[in-house]
Amino acid sequence: MSRSTPEYILAALPTHQIASLPHTRPVRVTDTLSIGGSEIVIAAGPCSIEGFDMLLASARHVKAAGASLLRGGAFKPRTSPYAFQGLGDEGLVIMAEVRDRTGIPIVTEVLDTRQVDRVAQIADVMQVGARNMQNFALLAELGRCGKPVLLKRGASARVAELLLAAEHIMANGNDRVILCERGIRTFETGTRYTLDISAIAVLKHETHLPVLVDPSHAGGRSDLVMPLSLAAIAAGADGLIIEVHPNPPAALSDADQQLTFEQFSDVMKQSARVAFACDRTIKLPDLNTRTAAESTEISPPFDLRRPARDKVAVA
Repeated sequence: MSRSTPEYILAALPTHQIASLPHTRPVRVTDTLSIGGSEIVIAAGPCSIEGFDMLLASARHVKAAGASLLRGGAFKPRTSPYAFQGLGDEGLVIMAEVRDRTGIPIVTEVLDTRQVDRVAQIADVMQVGARNMQNFALLAELGRCGKPVLLKRGASARVAELLLAAEHIMANGNDRVILCERGIRTFETGTRYTLDISAIAVLKHETHLPVLVDPSHAGGRSDLVMPLSLAAIAAGADGLIIEVHPNPPAALSDADQQLTFEQFSDVMKQSARVAFACDRTIKLPDLNTRTAAESTEISPPFDLRRPARDKVAVA
């Protein structure tokens, strides 16, 4: 992309920062939660909301394991019209009740301009799925909405096209945009999509917007979530969005890629170790207490301490 004629302006880093040290501008979700700082934020929960009890159980576990956001789909865009399409408005009501009971903020997908107002009444973060990355009418409406937006990269979109999609939101008045790399379509068939690790580094270099990674959709298999999560953190991602289900084989959508509660806890523990090695943190349960719901930032249970790195000032 030519620096003399930039394709994006609002989403780009100032020119003098591109040449020196990139700086991510955190996006505030709630008074106590921001994405894009030193803490790596984890969003987790089922692909689809299937009922109150399963969502409540999921929320309680992922929060106790260290997740800061509950993900779940009320409206599900499916490739087949005969597949489960989500609970719709009923799913939104369930999410609101679960948040009231657990206190965990929620991120859920909005599919259409006609849904924006009612989803915004419930969601703390509005998700734009890969299929809607270039739904410009929806992006403009989300720009006018003002709520934080998690914008997923389209399966065949270039990095520049992702940033231009973000530009549509920001140009309409909303700078609370979080980018999400969720894998792109390549000739490879060993995974559902190909997680573009290099895109994380490019986005962190080109823009001030936080970057999340979706290892569940990228790999399409639960056994790949752990290694893809660790690679994403090492590459500089500001967070992960992971699918977790009380009983994955019985899930009504994306059963193969959803983690059990135990698997998710393992991912959190290993991710915290990689984060610590990268001078960042992940919120985990305090190992010195018996109350799993009381969480704090902790170091891994082994010594990786070393002299502090010299800090480079941002111009």
